[in-house]
Amino acid sequence: MSNADALVGHLVDGRYEVVRKLARGGMATVYLANDLRLTRTVALKIMHDNLGSDADFVSRFDREARSAARLSHPNVVAVFDQGTDAGRPYIVMEYVEGSTLRHVISREAPMPPQRALDLMLPIAAAVAAAHEAGIIHRDLKPENVLLSVRGQLKVADFGLARAITAHTATAQGMLIGTVSYIAPELVTHGRADARCDVYALGVVLYEMLTGAKPHTGDTPIQVAYSHVHNDLRAPSTAAPEQWRNTRQAIPDYLDALVLAAAARQPADRPADASVLLDHLRQARAALESGITSDPALAARMQETSLDPNTQLTAQVPVIGVPADVQRTTTMRFTPSTPLSPGQPGATDGMPYFDRPVISPAAVPLAQRQVKRRRRGLITLIVFLVITALLGASSWYWFSGRFTTTPDFGNMTQAEAQALATKNGLSIKVATDYSEDVPVGQVISTDPKAGDQILHGGEVIVVISKGPERYPVPSLVGRSVEDARLALEANHLTLGKTTEVYDDSAPAGQVITASLPADRMVKRDTPVDLKVSKGPAPVKIVSYVGKPFTDAQTYYQTAGLIVQRGEDAFSDKVPAGSVVSQDPKKGNVEKNSTITFVVSKGPEFTVVPPVRGLSGEAATDKLVSLGFKVSVQRQGWFGNLALGTKPGEGKKAKTGSEIILVIG
Repeated sequence: MSNADALVGHLVDGRYEVVRKLARGGMATVYLANDLRLTRTVALKIMHDNLGSDADFVSRFDREARSAARLSHPNVVAVFDQGTDAGRPYIVMEYVEGSTLRHVISREAPMPPQRALDLMLPIAAAVAAAHEAGIIHRDLKPENVLLSVRGQLKVADFGLARAITAHTATAQGMLIGTVSYIAPELVTHGRADARCDVYALGVVLYEMLTGAKPHTGDTPIQVAYSHVHNDLRAPSTAAPEQWRNTRQAIPDYLDALVLAAAARQPADRPADASVLLDHLRQARAALESGITSDPALAARMQETSLDPNTQLTAQVPVIGVPADVQRTTTMRFTPSTPLSPGQPGATDGMPYFDRPVISPAAVPLAQRQVKRRRRGLITLIVFLVITALLGASSWYWFSGRFTTTPDFGNMTQAEAQALATKNGLSIKVATDYSEDVPVGQVISTDPKAGDQILHGGEVIVVISKGPERYPVPSLVGRSVEDARLALEANHLTLGKTTEVYDDSAPAGQVITASLPADRMVKRDTPVDLKVSKGPAPVKIVSYVGKPFTDAQTYYQTAGLIVQRGEDAFSDKVPAGSVVSQDPKKGNVEKNSTITFVVSKGPEFTVVPPVRGLSGEAATDKLVSLGFKVSVQRQGWFGNLALGTKPGEGKKAKTGSEIILVIG
């Protein structure tokens, strides 16, 4: 079904701008809307046009909003506002982006016990808060439990609740609820209390554990009959066989919890969701402790904490049941309360009046047998009459009022209008994109072809706008965040981001995109980006002992600033080669500085004149210039310097040995 709708773009009550349709129910349609006053996104529930003129429905809608607004709990969808726009009452609710518990069950059920309890605990906590506030939900089902994108569970549609202390609509002959999760007492006499919600939670937990609904049938009537007359099987007997005798097995105390919550008799169930919540917590604690069987805990799961003075209404069979198992509907049924004398249908044979007590011994046996046969005949006749009336009523409410929605597939708008008029229906046109249906032809309808629709009802016809395509924006030169926002603005998504070195683009800037700008692509197409990490770092290579000119050429080409420090003498490194460098190793960014010390070769000193000096004075003079001195004597008694080798005026390496001749 398309999300397109004629109300999209409409401003409700001068405050709420309708963005798109989210869902359509039996009484109202829910839209995504913008609250222009508080600048926030909300869910807007607007009553259907055909109900806005019904005073009873309007009154019920108003009661729903006031009732729901009393709840404040992290696991309850909040109600913010209510009002009327163009004769259509509306409720403004918290918008929860995500999916529903129905999607989780479809993907994961049957679930391991731990997973099922983790999901059920916040749901039960929400319903317990409602019960403490004196509110019952009456329509609990997986579709009404929302799962946000952050993983938070929230129970929705407490707008369908009634105050426990108030007169419910079912007391007037209306049955609200989804037949797969409806409590038996709602089917039989239509009176709701907190235990109806407990029953629905028990059925939902059974479905999570087993992957199947406990009560099924070919028709809604058969499903409702099963609720009234059949007990649940223990979930462990319906769970996957391969789970048995494993950690995934359903323990006896969890079986007992589900069977107690979904017991046919209200008196056998936990009194409200607070009691059920306590049982759920005990079960989870036992599971976390690795307990696979605990008869004592299973017995505690049967505790109800219900006031023994609470009176329950007797249950009687019912024939009318909602027509759609998966949709909340409204059903007429015959009240089981006594009729006053003179009312249509009142009879002395109905078992609602006190009878005088007569001792059986005071009446002859034959007379008593005749009376018993007469009472049996009267009872049979009354039963047959009621059955016939209920059958006729059910036919009208579930068949007679309806016609079948024709097939508008691939028709033009004009053709669809003509077919609708021919069948006594009207159409409302909406538009949407389609990959398969040509522009101007019908994509889908609501209701769908073959579904029931009231005579004279309105069919929403969605006309194709052709394939949905959007241009790829120009992304090169943007930051990654700017590119992401540009893609989202064009209904596209950011794909894989790869970082690479680039000498021309600063770090964080988009270099290339996987799709060229202005190419038309499908909605939500991912676009991959290559993003600059800036210039690549330069690896430091040692040039010690190598010519400085080679080092200078290499590092200048690599993008570093080459600095020559003060040259130094070196006995080991040839002149013009590198003595040392800083840094010595590692990686540095481009435009960093590297400093070199270049060799001047060995250091030479001129040998000074020492002739005529004493041996000690000559030695001191040579040592002061950095020479090492070796004495060579000529004769044994002289102590004057006669000369040096090498001789005076000659150059010798600083630190080399000079021979001093003494004589």
